[in-house]
Amino acid sequence: MLVEETESRTKPERRGRQVVRWLAGAILVLAAGLGAFYGESTAPTRPSQEMAKQPVVRDFVRVLDLIDEQYVVTPDRERLTRGAIVGMLHALDPHSNFFDRREFSEMQDEQSSHFYGIGVTINQRNGRIYVLGVSEGRPAEKAGLRYGDALLAVDEHSAKDWTQSDALQYVRGERGTTVKITVERVGEPAPLTVEIMRDEVPYPSVRNAFMLRPEIGYVGLTGGFNQETSDELHNAISELKEQGMKELILDLRRNPGGLLKQAIQVSETFLPRGTEIVSVRGREGRYPSQVYRSETTNPETLPLVILINGETASASEIVAGAMQDRSRAWIVGEESFGKGLVQTVFRLRGGTGLTLTTAKYYTPSGRSIQRPYNGLSFYDYFSTRRVDEESGKNSGATKPAAKSSGERGNDKFYTSTGNEVYGGGGIRPDTVVKITDEHIPLRDACFEFARLLVSGTGQNLPEYKIKQTEHGHRLRGNEFPVTESVIQAFREFVRLRPQLQVRETEISNRLDYVRRRIRAELLTAAYGLEIAEQFLIESDPQAMRALEELPKAKRLSDQARLFPTHTAATD
Repeated sequence: MLVEETESRTKPERRGRQVVRWLAGAILVLAAGLGAFYGESTAPTRPSQEMAKQPVVRDFVRVLDLIDEQYVVTPDRERLTRGAIVGMLHALDPHSNFFDRREFSEMQDEQSSHFYGIGVTINQRNGRIYVLGVSEGRPAEKAGLRYGDALLAVDEHSAKDWTQSDALQYVRGERGTTVKITVERVGEPAPLTVEIMRDEVPYPSVRNAFMLRPEIGYVGLTGGFNQETSDELHNAISELKEQGMKELILDLRRNPGGLLKQAIQVSETFLPRGTEIVSVRGREGRYPSQVYRSETTNPETLPLVILINGETASASEIVAGAMQDRSRAWIVGEESFGKGLVQTVFRLRGGTGLTLTTAKYYTPSGRSIQRPYNGLSFYDYFSTRRVDEESGKNSGATKPAAKSSGERGNDKFYTSTGNEVYGGGGIRPDTVVKITDEHIPLRDACFEFARLLVSGTGQNLPEYKIKQTEHGHRLRGNEFPVTESVIQAFREFVRLRPQLQVRETEISNRLDYVRRRIRAELLTAAYGLEIAEQFLIESDPQAMRALEELPKAKRLSDQARLFPTHTAATD
């Protein structure tokens, strides 16, 4: 999501006795508040009165009347209001959205680089929710939660059939409040329940930074763009320079975006003063169009490769697009998501809010990278994969997107050094490296096996027992080798558990993957998620290709310094 930090407060709506008046009033006043923000009127009644005259509004009120009078049970007013508003917003585009009080608070917390919770990483494995890691010094670690704990209940609410989102809803809360967590732990005869007081938990943008090779640094900017993003990036670069970094790989994969201002500031880190970063254009007469240029007088000049994939979206696409159009970085990976819309945040009554698309953004060459959404359902827009341009086959989608940036249409543009780029559906990498989907049952089986292994029970491999996570460890490369004894134990483990849905042939065919995955789980339990990610980067085909493309990045950076403010031509 790409948002601006503008807010608007609506006037209080008047509640009627009937659900019809209550809901219709809420929607009409919502429209009034937005109209006032854009300068239509300072009074909320004028747009409401005009809208009430429309035939569609009369039909809407009639439908609500029938619901109120005839529906089989008494209607849930809050649910109806939310459904009507969300439906109205999604009729505009997939990124305009309504947030209830909890969701809106969480969104604001994440944009401020923190939230209130217990400092635990949880996710689903084999249909259950597990603790995958705890943050150093945070409430969950102090309370004794550890890798592999299976979540059974939160405040006596059963966690059965929960998704990760369900679990987070109950675990997070207001600062200073307590939450009871009940877990199943390997080796313990009965469930354990701990009471934990919620506290502030950091939500960093930079999730990892280390020396990948001598003189080559890696920064994982994968946690979105919040108010601290550019500062975190500068700190990471400074620390890596002290370790001898002369070239940089910046990982924007899985980065969903965030604040527009931070996308601009991150881009400024690498672009000289006066260089265009992005232009934002809204509805004529309602939203001021603006061109954002770098104001940095001393940008970083080290060679830069940027990693992107299909989950790179919005603010992270602004950065990748600016770097590509200005020939400042070599882009490696898979085509990005393709979100070229800007949302403004509106705070509504009672702590709710919405994000409304108020503008589109364009990269320096003039291209919009917004993927098509007309004619697609909300589900298909977010879940559909693009047609594989090399094979012409649809890779598992319900149907292909209407158009991808790789199609050679009229949307041709040029970078500052004359390379062709295309709009209309994401940033296409300079070097495309596709990664096949992870084998989820095999991954989950490796997790279940490692969970048992680190507990020291049932495997006759006591050297792999891990009592607690040791934070701050520096990866040497020889920790927890996955020996043949471990592989044999894994084969036997899987054989006795057909519910894991992993066949012996799959283990044999993907033995290298099994070794890496088991070792990554052991490193997670012993040293935390960051260390495991560092290990996995070493076998990541996109990251390894990024290393190979650094000479091209160096040539680009040398060329860019010759023409720092060159204006790109367009067709």
